[in-house]
Amino acid sequence: LLPRRGRAVSRWIRWPNNLGIVALNTVVLRILVPTAAVGLADITHANGWGLLNIFSIPYPAAVIISLLVLDLVIYFQHVVFHAVPVLWRLHRMHHADIDLDVTSGARFHTLEILLSMLIKMGVVILLGAPPVAVLLFEILLSATAMFNHGNIRIPQTWDRVLRMLIVTPDMHRIHHSWVPAETNSNYGFNLSCWDRWFGTYTGEPAAGQLGLTIGLHQFRAPDERRLLALLSQPFR
Repeated sequence: LLPRRGRAVSRWIRWPNNLGIVALNTVVLRILVPTAAVGLADITHANGWGLLNIFSIPYPAAVIISLLVLDLVIYFQHVVFHAVPVLWRLHRMHHADIDLDVTSGARFHTLEILLSMLIKMGVVILLGAPPVAVLLFEILLSATAMFNHGNIRIPQTWDRVLRMLIVTPDMHRIHHSWVPAETNSNYGFNLSCWDRWFGTYTGEPAAGQLGLTIGLHQFRAPDERRLLALLSQPFR
């Protein structure tokens, strides 16, 4: 009974604070970056800025190229946030979650959300991504983040087929292992090919899916799951 009671208390603390992070990030983005990436894409497209506009790429092709480039940039951004210590201090709040579910897909430090949005906006300007492509990408990124952080089990046969194209929950769960070599792998959010092509793919965790320990060693106490502790974590 004790492990179950402890798990229930953990979830009770964790869920409202994870959702509090989501609410805070939404408010900050709407106040500090009111146009965000989609609005900027509209301005860029209207003024003919960016490579896709300069070279007059057909609209359908421009949409597909934009989706692929944005996904690749998010992959490399994720790699960099693990590799650079000051950026890891921001990103580790996401990895400090000790139990994965859909709320984990939106649990990021507010400063990381702002920095990620600025990176996307820079790519939108340089690329000249169509507004429709940016909107589709934002929807896909949110949907796949919830999907691949979801506490669900897909039959292995289906998982192998899906994993040839997209990141599945079993594939991304390895990225949240507390084993450093596994944490530093499987960086993709949407397409699984980036990890395979750039040598960061791990097929299975050493302990197996059922033996996998989620989270980080140093942030496992219940108090570390409260909102103020999450926000102050990068500075401690």
